Amino acid sequence: MPTSTSSPTNTRRRVAEQRRHQRGILDTSVVIDLEKLDAAQLPAQVAISALTMAELAAGPHATTDPDERGRRQDRLQRAEAAFDPLPFDSEAARAYGRVYAAVAGAGRKARGARAVDLLIAATACASGLPLYTRNGSDFEALEDLIDVVVV
Repeated sequence: MPTSTSSPTNTRRRVAEQRRHQRGILDTSVVIDLEKLDAAQLPAQVAISALTMAELAAGPHATTDPDERGRRQDRLQRAEAAFDPLPFDSEAARAYGRVYAAVAGAGRKARGARAVDLLIAATACASGLPLYTRNGSDFEALEDLIDVVVV
């Protein structure tokens, strides 16, 4: 259930004052930085979307640097071992319509590079779980649909 307000300033303030959620979805940016984060910033039980797993699977192929490719492959394998991803199902597909409408209604672009982020947000919306991210601005205009927690 959303608890955020529509103001980005209020969202940032709320993050600083937040209590720890019992469950939540980590977006791809959090999974990438997982080892850098204090576990107390995250929910007690974490989940990821199948879309995050897809982004992680594409990661090794998106670089020509062999060392970075190895790091990305390692991250993918650790995520595959640790998570049973939430599917993008019919409920998430319906939620995506609401997410798209909120973003477009705020005059923001809902297609292109941000499309996968918004599909992950739809997964959080459909499951009723807060979404943890390193990139709060990616989810502006969604405060009435999901609880976005910037870590």
